[in-house]
Amino acid sequence: MEVVQIFDTNIFRLDGKIALVTGGAHGIGQAMASALARAGATIVFNEINQENMEKGLRAYEAEGITAKGYVCDVTDEKAVANMVAQIRKDVGIIDILVNNAGIIKRIPMLDMTADDFRQVVDINLNGPFIMAKAVIPGMIEKGHGKIINICSMMSELGRETVSGYAASKGGLKMLTRNICSEFGHANIQCNGIGPGYIATPQTAPLREPQADGSPHPFDSFIVAKTPANRWGTPGDLQGPVVFLASQASDFVNGHILYVDGGILAYIGKQP
Repeated sequence: MEVVQIFDTNIFRLDGKIALVTGGAHGIGQAMASALARAGATIVFNEINQENMEKGLRAYEAEGITAKGYVCDVTDEKAVANMVAQIRKDVGIIDILVNNAGIIKRIPMLDMTADDFRQVVDINLNGPFIMAKAVIPGMIEKGHGKIINICSMMSELGRETVSGYAASKGGLKMLTRNICSEFGHANIQCNGIGPGYIATPQTAPLREPQADGSPHPFDSFIVAKTPANRWGTPGDLQGPVVFLASQASDFVNGHILYVDGGILAYIGKQP
């Protein structure tokens, strides 16, 4: 007779783990890092420049979280290798990598230059590839690891003006599955989170009421397309990232967890 294991909620704890969150100084990156910290992880993060990194340190300090910040461009392979080596000296081998750093350029395809397209793909897809390459050897050495790629609904859907972003996030979905395929045997789980439309300072202009007090057209569009009938919040991503970073997800690999309020399941209301 098969013995059923007793469920232990401690499998969600991250005590003793070191988590690197790229672009972790603000927005959803900071929200996810904060959740990992409250689950017990030691947080390290990078930003593209000193100013953003220092802002991040102050934000974590205000939350009572001790974090270490590094200035590093995720598309620079040598700089990433040096950062990962420095993190190892400062705090230890990375257990959890959250590939959060990314950009979007909303430009109609016929107006978008190849250089713009390359930049989006370089940061959103090549960056996670470079980061994963840098941390996987240490994870193999430790005998375990968690890589969480921040994908998007645009990993599945297209939309006007985001050809570079959608192409990069679709590629990131497949990179996630390939890392799973290549390193699952080493007890490394690589999964993705696909956020829906999240209410952040960056999206605030899309949610501001019009001069006559009516909702912004894009706000109305998103709420109508979302069965949850609202925008997501950074807090909505905290539970999923802790789950995918923890022992609770040890048999979950190559999966994209869409945190979108149901948009991808919904065809929309009949006119």
